[in-house]
Amino acid sequence: MITIVLNGEKKEIESEVTIDRLLDLFSLPKQRVAVELNKEVISRRDWEQTRVGESDKIEVVHFVGGG
Repeated sequence: MITIVLNGEKKEIESEVTIDRLLDLFSLPKQRVAVELNKEVISRRDWEQTRVGESDKIEVVHFVGGG
């Protein structure tokens, strides 16, 4: 098991995973979100190749429309 910080909360996952898989594991939407890994925004096209590992900090930000 490895420990990550997801949106400010410690979470345990079985092993390193890609950002794309992480969103699936925690049932997070993939539309209208931005993902930051260790304070660096990760492009959506890189989600399937970018791995999340021990002690990484991930923020998933949802875009909300309005007016």
